[in-house]
Amino acid sequence: MSSTLADDIRNKLGALSPAERKVARVLLAGYPSAVFETIATIAERAAVSAPTVLRFAARLGYRGFPELQAALRTELDARNASPLTLYETTDFARDDDSPSGTQPRVLARASAVLPPALVQTCAEIPPHDFERAVTLLSDRKRHITLAGGRFTHLLAQYLGLHLMQLRQDVRLLPDRPVERTAALAQLTKRDVVVLFDYRRYEDDKTAIAQLVRETAGKVIVFTDPWLSPAATHADVVLPSQVGTLSPYDSLVPTLAVVEALVAGVINALGSGAHQRMKSYEEVARRSGLV
Repeated sequence: MSSTLADDIRNKLGALSPAERKVARVLLAGYPSAVFETIATIAERAAVSAPTVLRFAARLGYRGFPELQAALRTELDARNASPLTLYETTDFARDDDSPSGTQPRVLARASAVLPPALVQTCAEIPPHDFERAVTLLSDRKRHITLAGGRFTHLLAQYLGLHLMQLRQDVRLLPDRPVERTAALAQLTKRDVVVLFDYRRYEDDKTAIAQLVRETAGKVIVFTDPWLSPAATHADVVLPSQVGTLSPYDSLVPTLAVVEALVAGVINALGSGAHQRMKSYEEVARRSGLV
């Protein structure tokens, strides 16, 4: 999966001239809508000349500003793609109607597609963000709340269930409106909210992230390479690749990040995690739950 235009701009900031950096900051501040402004408007907002905007596009490797805008349109189409859209517009090398040998071919493709996505995900996550996530989740003075989306609620539950065995004050955000509202209304600066939000992003995740920031709490967002709108309000953003064999985005790389995060929290908690696990197992045994 290629990086986003915003990523390209950030990565090239150091190579830009002072005037070109002004253009970059204007575009990043209003991304993505600012990119679709006219050259004259962007130049005015950045207090530079129109030729500077054109040179900026060339610095990014585009033959002109319209080509840069076209690249962003393609990116946004991918960002908003549904499984149905992907099924109808993407060649997933679907097998013909003959079932003979189908499963071995699917498995072979899985071994070719998924490992590189996992490796790329681990390489692209900023170490500082990962370490910050571990620090927040292992801070015993903080309350942890987790929420996911259509499919990613499973990952929120998976991470939450692990954390419950390692520390106190971990909960999943309730689904029922009254309970969810009550939970959100009680958030304070001691709360850490972990959100999973992938393309065809859900508006409530952005609203929740904004509410948390307004209470001075902390937000961790798991998302895809195009970045959930909730990432704007996040203290930590953990993006994962989603390339897969089918019209449905793969959550395999995200699951790997979740498990790495659990390992990091165990290391950070040290003997405290061990004692919590022993207590947890003893209660489960005595109550007949294991």
